[in-house]
Amino acid sequence: MNDKILDKYAGRVAAAGDAPEGEDAEDYGAFGFLRGVRDRAPMLELRKRDGNILALGYNWIERLEFNPSDGILIHAGGKAFAIRGRNLNAETRPNLRLFQGLTRHRVPWLRETDQAEWADPGENRPIIERIEW
Repeated sequence: MNDKILDKYAGRVAAAGDAPEGEDAEDYGAFGFLRGVRDRAPMLELRKRDGNILALGYNWIERLEFNPSDGILIHAGGKAFAIRGRNLNAETRPNLRLFQGLTRHRVPWLRETDQAEWADPGENRPIIERIEW
């Protein structure tokens, strides 16, 4: 009987470890969002249209700023990383905002949106026009 209990719990751990990373993040076009209430991203990937990617450890982020006219500034390691665009703090769905997700470490990646998507972003859909580092 003890073997059955051990197999029951050991099997759960193995199954959970087999899931590919990032699979549980919802894709909102300009950013990903971790759905689980207790999920936290260890790093934030900044993805440019040209294929360049920079990953920042959330532990290194000192400060986040949102200004409707300037966008989002991420201060990490003595540098500032700028996220420029539209609807960056709009409610994407009930109780979900990009800036709020960043402050809670629930956003694993941000990406520059294709220019074709700029014309009609849809209601409250965030558009990241430029990421600067």
